[in-house]
Amino acid sequence: MRETAPVRGHLPDENPGFVGRRTELEGVSAALADHRLVTVTGVGGVGKTRLALRAAHRAADGHPDGAWWTDLSQLDGDRLLVPLVADSVDLADHTPGMSTTGLCRRLADARLLLVLDSCEHLAEPCARLVTELLAAAPGLTVLATSRRPLGVRGERVVALDPLPPAGPDALELLRRAAGEDLPAAGPAGEICVRLEGIPLALELAAAQIRLQGAEAVRDQLGTRLDAPPGARFDLLAHTERVWPSRHQTLRAAIGWSHELSTPLERLLWARLSVFRGPFDLASATAVCAGGPLDRTTLPGALDGLVRSSVVRPPDAAGGLRMLDTLRAYGATWLDRTGETATVAERHAAHFLGLARRAETAWHGARQLRWYRTVDAHHTDLRTALDRLLRTDPDAALDLVGSVAFAWSCRGRLHEARDGLERALLLSGSRGRARARALWALGVTLVLQGESGAAQEVSERCAREARYTEHVEPSPHGGDPRGDRDRSGGRDRSGGRDRPGDLTLDAAALAGLIALTTGRPMAAHVVVGHVLDAARGGPADSAARLRCRLVRVFALTGLGRLAEARERALRLRARCEELDEHWVRTALEYQLALTGLLEGDPAAAADHARAMLEGTRGLGASLGVALGLDVLATALAAAGDGERAADVSGTGEAYWRSTGQPRRGLPGLRALSEKYADTARATIGDPAYEEIFVRALTGPPQAGLDRALRAPRQD
Repeated sequence: MRETAPVRGHLPDENPGFVGRRTELEGVSAALADHRLVTVTGVGGVGKTRLALRAAHRAADGHPDGAWWTDLSQLDGDRLLVPLVADSVDLADHTPGMSTTGLCRRLADARLLLVLDSCEHLAEPCARLVTELLAAAPGLTVLATSRRPLGVRGERVVALDPLPPAGPDALELLRRAAGEDLPAAGPAGEICVRLEGIPLALELAAAQIRLQGAEAVRDQLGTRLDAPPGARFDLLAHTERVWPSRHQTLRAAIGWSHELSTPLERLLWARLSVFRGPFDLASATAVCAGGPLDRTTLPGALDGLVRSSVVRPPDAAGGLRMLDTLRAYGATWLDRTGETATVAERHAAHFLGLARRAETAWHGARQLRWYRTVDAHHTDLRTALDRLLRTDPDAALDLVGSVAFAWSCRGRLHEARDGLERALLLSGSRGRARARALWALGVTLVLQGESGAAQEVSERCAREARYTEHVEPSPHGGDPRGDRDRSGGRDRSGGRDRPGDLTLDAAALAGLIALTTGRPMAAHVVVGHVLDAARGGPADSAARLRCRLVRVFALTGLGRLAEARERALRLRARCEELDEHWVRTALEYQLALTGLLEGDPAAAADHARAMLEGTRGLGASLGVALGLDVLATALAAAGDGERAADVSGTGEAYWRSTGQPRRGLPGLRALSEKYADTARATIGDPAYEEIFVRALTGPPQAGLDRALRAPRQD
């Protein structure tokens, strides 16, 4: 779940460079008041996204469930369209198959504004999706931006033209972008007229004004725009049905910026087009270096592209990016140079390396940083995975196996499952990567509530772990076990084979399935067996921590509460020493459950709040839902019926965001039902229902904030 916001919904921050558009803004606002689908159309660079964002911010208060933004430019095809839209409205992808039906169910009773930005390359899939959503959700309003209408019945189209070239708004945009108080009479006014008031063209010109001055830019534009089309090196790809002739000005302006760039900047522009999401200097160097672009020349070329507004300056997180229109231009040049496949391979290799480093760093102090890195680069990791599935399935298996657990923690279960299943099907490799991918798939299936399928995958995972860690090398050469040394495995001191990390994780998966299906003794036996046989300390690896975590939960389920609490506290202390977050958060959940079972609701509430802080930091909505349930139970057990109702209502909102009914460990479900009845009896059913419904329908993040505030002690 995203960071706490004062209102429900999620919209990007507005661009401070928004200028004018008062009439157009009023037109979009009026259309949104009267129509359920409004599409802002216009050529690339005309300002559709900025106008839609300003209109969405203005309209947000009129939608009780908020305004939510979906950037579709990151998608190459429609396979992940529904999961992306689901993620954008905070529907964590925990259903077995995130279909349009699941999204319709999530939005059925919602009264929200959904913004779909950059639909043109997915116009037909977007039209089908919007049609289904509007039919299923009477309270839904959709605002789309596209270079052409979606063609859906009832669609209101608002065509966006450039700013009036001779008007004050075009000049004000040029002034702001250039950072100069340019006089209306003279070169600045002529530039606005020559560029026909197209915002992106004006921004590109403003960047050159900062470098060369307004007079030089005016003179160069005159030469550029007066030249015949064939002399403009005009390569901007265009697939829309109509491009008005006067809008060829934008194409010429982008080509002019391209010509003004140095040869190294032009080469970097082309190569950077492979990035679909934000990138930094290190990523740009890894993917784009080669030939004259090396580690010494590339930073200067990148700075030049930032100065010329081809690459946007770093955002708050340090990420750089190109607008989609400029990226498409660069991709056209990359294709002309014949480097498209080569640079795409470098891109895939770079993000495979990033995925491997993230998986290695999961155990230890860098866990949270790498978890956030994987989240920030999600779009490019997915792009790399799609390419590797076509060109190198074994590498694809390695990549998705490295990041799938992080994706699942983040709620991207559909993408994790889809990538894992495709890679496992296409790759014929045996060894560590396959065992790890099977483990990640099993965890994903458990989180989706598919225990039967998870059991079958668990058995395959255990067989692959044994094969990897204990079989002899292949007679055909090489070692089919992959990186056996990293996994533990054979005891090279001459003793018998001992379980390595792959076997430990396979046991942890089997134990997790046993726990969620009400068999704590089976969970205790399976993890106890491998832990007793394995060498090393309790926190020597992530797999060992996960096994010990399962054993703690198993002890709780068996009623051995004092032993469970003592083991949990010792394991939590080791996690704190390591600065490990995921297991520590899960242990807080177990300690809260133990507190409830031991009749100490105050301690249970404290541990539940600690768990909630951890899961919020991880962006794990399922974890938040589970934590709110145990906190509501603790509050009810303590006799605080009003706060229990409030937290329970917020918990229901989070459960709905996962697409699943409430669930959890069997022991907690029984306690929750028992103490919910107690809370209702304490304050009365009408009062409980009123508070519950208010929390359920209010902003979930505000409810989470209330839950995290411990009551003051008298």
